[in-house]
Amino acid sequence: GNGPFGNPVLPRVPGNGVGGTIVATGPGVDQALLGKRVVATTGGVGGYAERALANVDDVVSLPKGVEIKAAVALIADGRTALMLFKQAEIKPGERVLVEAAAGGVGSLLVQLALNSGAVVIGAAGSAKKEPLVRSFGATFVDYSLPDWSESARAALRQHGTSELDVVFDGIGGQIGTEASKLLRRGGRISLYGIASGSDTDLSHTHSIQVMGLSTAPRASETFSYIQQALELAANGKIRPVVGQIYPLEDAALAHAAIEARTTVGKTLLTAQRLSVS
Repeated sequence: GNGPFGNPVLPRVPGNGVGGTIVATGPGVDQALLGKRVVATTGGVGGYAERALANVDDVVSLPKGVEIKAAVALIADGRTALMLFKQAEIKPGERVLVEAAAGGVGSLLVQLALNSGAVVIGAAGSAKKEPLVRSFGATFVDYSLPDWSESARAALRQHGTSELDVVFDGIGGQIGTEASKLLRRGGRISLYGIASGSDTDLSHTHSIQVMGLSTAPRASETFSYIQQALELAANGKIRPVVGQIYPLEDAALAHAAIEARTTVGKTLLTAQRLSVS
């Protein structure tokens, strides 16, 4: 539970998404699950451990050809990206900008939008993220540079327009605000995060459609989206980016790297065992 001001009560084992091989089952659980490769959500706690406990209803079996590491990278980001992508209803030929395009959710949104036939600009805050974004087939812009939105317009002009149809905004603040100014009249913006710490200012925009995930998905929806993400990975349609892997005992270093924004894609912790009840 949480204490005052939303701070967690200590001691606490964080971690919500885990993957591995089932080594034990509780009473009434099908023994056939033993030895199966799975991913699971744990209800928000208990993931940072050598053995994690999960409810059998939260366990998703891995399709052939999907590595456990890739599958864990898709538990939260895969379902989030799929929900946002489906809500945006992207059509072939539309012009889409994805912020944090080298991140966990962003890199999947880039791939999903490209798969649907969109022209995609992947925006990120460091030149070192360019090779990854380009490897998906997107155009890259670096929003650590002051004239980045002009670079985005120049890229769009090569496709016959200077405006976007869709922005996926997980950053907010000045970057989200600048990105929203690139939208055409009637364009769509998907607001799903404020990594910058402040909201996107939409007061300057004209007739745009604002989307976002206002409510948490039902458990059955979450399960279905995780399954769909794993199937897409199995079929080679999306490739989750696991940028860095730390042993469990270095969890604090992993958090420090994320806070310092030196990471690319998903950061994983490795420990070897998983049990299911």
